Amino acid sequence: MDMSAIAARLGLSGSRPVVRKAAELRRLCDINFDSSVLGIGEVCKAIICLEIAATKFQVIFDRSEAVRMSGMSEKAYIRSFNALQNGLGVKTTLDVRELGIQFGCVRLIPFVQKGLALYKERFLAALPPSRRSSTDFGRPVFTAAAFYLCAKRHKLKVDKLKLIDLCGTSSSEFTTVSTSMGDLCFDVFGIAKEKKDPTSIKGNRELLDVLPSKRKHEDDSDHSDESSGDDNDDELDIKP
Repeated sequence: MDMSAIAARLGLSGSRPVVRKAAELRRLCDINFDSSVLGIGEVCKAIICLEIAATKFQVIFDRSEAVRMSGMSEKAYIRSFNALQNGLGVKTTLDVRELGIQFGCVRLIPFVQKGLALYKERFLAALPPSRRSSTDFGRPVFTAAAFYLCAKRHKLKVDKLKLIDLCGTSSSEFTTVSTSMGDLCFDVFGIAKEKKDPTSIKGNRELLDVLPSKRKHEDDSDHSDESSGDDNDDELDIKP
């Protein structure tokens, strides 16, 4: 299927820079490595290239539709996305300052930065030394989750679905990371009903499954089911 046709089905036909960048990324894939070895077909490769390009230009991307079009499960799509991104050497980032400006919550910036630093410290402390090197806190989902939790703590209106789209993740992955942050950093994010001992958080090991550096060493079978909590608060009301 032509890149333009796939972009149109994903609602990106009006974003020419995104389509051009995706076409460039697909050519790089064809030159640098055989994506079929990774189990990624041509249509899925085009879709993933569009998502990477959309994230780069901060254009909203419909991942649920992308997963449906790819014919993969959500977990398989995320695994393929990270494999292709790593193969291309592309690092997707999400800047806290840009989020603050975009959502009109500039005053949250220092709180988010403090929360991310504290979360990284406590998360690593709760892991055995042998597993600490497999974590990557530079992924956009961590920044987006921290921003959302800080907004919730300070009772500011933030569109969670838009945040999820901007960071190019799934709802389940976003919820998993948010829950872990709320558990480990109650004093910063203040979402959990009670503060928990970081060494007793059961989610730390499972959270590594959403990190690309962990997935690189996985075999094709899944050893455990993903679990996530329900979060129905897509937007938060501002209270006077």
